[in-house]
Amino acid sequence: MVRTLLFAVLGLLLAGCGEKIEEFGGPTMGSHYSLKYVAGEGVPESAELKAEVDGLLAEVDRQMSTWRADSDLSEFNRLPAGSCRAMPVPVLALVRFGEQLALDSDGAFDLTIQPLLELWGFGAQSRVERVPSAEQIAVARANVGHRHLRIDGARLCKDAAVQLDLNSIAAGYTVDRIAARLAELGVRSYLLDVTGELKALGRKPDGSPWRIAIEAPRDDQQVAQRVLALDGLGVSTSGDYRNYFEQNGRRYSHTIDPQSGAPISHRLASVTVVDAQAMRADGLSTLLMVLGPQRGFAYAEQAGVAAFFVNREGTGFVTRATPAFERQFGAGAQP
Repeated sequence: MVRTLLFAVLGLLLAGCGEKIEEFGGPTMGSHYSLKYVAGEGVPESAELKAEVDGLLAEVDRQMSTWRADSDLSEFNRLPAGSCRAMPVPVLALVRFGEQLALDSDGAFDLTIQPLLELWGFGAQSRVERVPSAEQIAVARANVGHRHLRIDGARLCKDAAVQLDLNSIAAGYTVDRIAARLAELGVRSYLLDVTGELKALGRKPDGSPWRIAIEAPRDDQQVAQRVLALDGLGVSTSGDYRNYFEQNGRRYSHTIDPQSGAPISHRLASVTVVDAQAMRADGLSTLLMVLGPQRGFAYAEQAGVAAFFVNREGTGFVTRATPAFERQFGAGAQP
């Protein structure tokens, strides 16, 4: 996961009527989560909220983690070709969503990319970052593709040695799950961050909106590229500059193009997607990152996706927003 490309712009202000901003967080999915929310009448105590959130995070980890050998996903990944396994309903839902993105993008998005991630050294079980041979890539690609998957009732089946990696949508899905639970518990204003996938609702006690910053794609420091006010929206940013390795003077990004079997090599440094559904924003940011600056922008524009592109140009960066993004946030909103 690349996700540390968004950060909150937040002053923890106190206001009248007994309302105040409270915060908790912790480790999750190899990274971190945090919840900032407006506490007040009708809102559960912090300990109760944290127990609810931690419980949902633990459930997702048991079902979808590629890091733990006993997760439902890891057990499915170990099965040989021609096998089926009963899977939790959320996993099947994510597979269906991923298949739709794969179809919509002609294969630029693919949840079965795990063999290629492992081959290049970016997978959960990888030990060495390396540049594989063309023959090794061809072998791995033979086991990549949604066409090898089939859902049979409550079972997920494979006709090749397919291995799934849900990281491109699992965090966004988790944000949506937590957001739904917060609504049930009476939390009406919050900023939620799960491994960099964000969602905000309502306003702070002083009446101001929750604001987040899109981070400039720099290795040396954290700088705001653009500041957005959110209410009821999820945000996801994908980029190529946090997780990569270099060999013989060339940078290899962790973002793999399923069709070539190799890391992306275009000049798109990062792309941010805003959507009411955090899972959709999560998946689309990965999809657009794979497609690159021209094809990605054309896809987003045609599909009405609110997206903000940061392209490398010389020693600097050039930004470009889709019409849907500009309608949502305007042409300004600079830090």
